[in-house]
Amino acid sequence: MALAVLVAAGLHVALPTDYRTAPRWLLPAAVGTLLVVLVVGDPGRIDRRRTWLRVATSLLIAFITSANLYAAGRLVADILTNNKLYANNATGLLATGGVIYATNVIAFGLWYWDLDRGGAAARAHRPFANPAFVFPEMQRGGYGRPDWVPVYVDYLSLAFWTATAFSPTDVSAIKPWAKLLMMTQAAVSLVVVGLVIARAINILA
Repeated sequence: MALAVLVAAGLHVALPTDYRTAPRWLLPAAVGTLLVVLVVGDPGRIDRRRTWLRVATSLLIAFITSANLYAAGRLVADILTNNKLYANNATGLLATGGVIYATNVIAFGLWYWDLDRGGAAARAHRPFANPAFVFPEMQRGGYGRPDWVPVYVDYLSLAFWTATAFSPTDVSAIKPWAKLLMMTQAAVSLVVVGLVIARAINILA
């Protein structure tokens, strides 16, 4: 999870100036500070159930998500208004779209990880209580251990397939909020990917 947060912050810094939050150091500083607070407050298994830790985690993910939605909105606006930034640069357009797409996957993977069954700390104490997502390993069909519990990479995979296939694949969302969150992620991905590819083809044609 910590590595995913650092990658998301790095991806945001890699965006062109017009698509980053200003000043340039703001997001990395905010994300880095919150990440240090979380690691110090709950090192290791992430099993300490404290309200301030949940709030800090949600703020951390919200910073990443908001910054990426800002970048996505700017990119979509530039494409629709025929902005000259990528008028003849399909490679740059695809690279920027790819960064926003990748950050979208990481951010929503973090939301799924943070919200499912009350969060990572709650799952450490009650791993099988009140799931929002049903994974194949939970079906007790020989696919996983009887004590199997999803970790961040499982939620990252869910986010990737939601952004790529625009629909659930092998994981089922069974809570209304989980379905709405997946719909939101798929919608963002569909708009960004669709417009970026269409604009890139138009430039290359």
